[in-house]
Amino acid sequence: MEKLPELMTAIEISTSGGPEVLIAAERPVPSPGDGELLLKVAFAGVNRPDVIQRKGLYPPPPGASDLPGLEVSGVVVAVGAGVSRELLGTRQCALVSGGGYAEYCIARADVCLPVPAGMDMAQAAALPETLFTVWHNVFERGYAASGETILIHGGTSGIGTMAIKLGKLFDLNVIVTCGSDDKCAAAKAIGADHAINYNSTDFVAEVQTITNGAGVHLVLDMVAGPYVARNLQCLREDGRHVTIAVQGGMIAELNMAYIMSRRLMLTGSTLRPRTKEFKALLAQEISTTVWPMVCDGALRPEMDRIFPLADAAGAHAYMESGTHVGKILLEV
Repeated sequence: MEKLPELMTAIEISTSGGPEVLIAAERPVPSPGDGELLLKVAFAGVNRPDVIQRKGLYPPPPGASDLPGLEVSGVVVAVGAGVSRELLGTRQCALVSGGGYAEYCIARADVCLPVPAGMDMAQAAALPETLFTVWHNVFERGYAASGETILIHGGTSGIGTMAIKLGKLFDLNVIVTCGSDDKCAAAKAIGADHAINYNSTDFVAEVQTITNGAGVHLVLDMVAGPYVARNLQCLREDGRHVTIAVQGGMIAELNMAYIMSRRLMLTGSTLRPRTKEFKALLAQEISTTVWPMVCDGALRPEMDRIFPLADAAGAHAYMESGTHVGKILLEV
């Protein structure tokens, strides 16, 4: 293996604020501990939690790197105690708790997934965060089952596009909302069965029309706030509502009698602060249930744009412009 440098380039959050607070800095190359490995990063995914952290609203969990970046692809260049040396030199992608915006990144070996031959490293880096999030929330927390109908908000986001693709691979009927006719067309091209422009149409009424008044079995919600009560109007009896972000506000006012009478379930989750044991189990399940579809080419992330690591600020500004369809990446 190549000799590792002592220092690396990383993108720091110099202070809370706009994209311009992301600056390049030199950091020591980290050393992997028990159960960890060191990746020489090829690409890092840019995700909404990175933006929220940059604004000072989403501090990293205890023990995590203060650098942004929750998913990477790269080559294993060092391993810690308890990790097989056979992983050295292999291509892996990983869900990490931070530190992805750098030339080298520590990952837990048990949340790495091998990059299949024939898959490029940019696509590999675009998978972990959205795949882990969608699998856990739609299928584990939302109990999605073959033949059911799901309503997904933010249909052209990284999460939304992954939810469309996974939903179709597991035989769900997929309805999405998007903010423009162009984005609706893009979501349908990706695989959505129906796409609703929430700026020109009442999505509650449209869902009832699409489902012949039956409603959907499941809502994947990233908006929260005033959307929650409207989402519940979209659910059929025994429907499930899963919240994964609160872009529209943290407080919702709900009619609990309506929830009781229709036996609705409300849940939600955040992934980053979960324990390493939980993430390892989730990786194991994804390895068994979804990764074969990645290996045979049936599942690929929706890619939008790649920025150089040095222009992380540009990548964040692009994400906040809301014009992207699919994943934004940094090339290291």
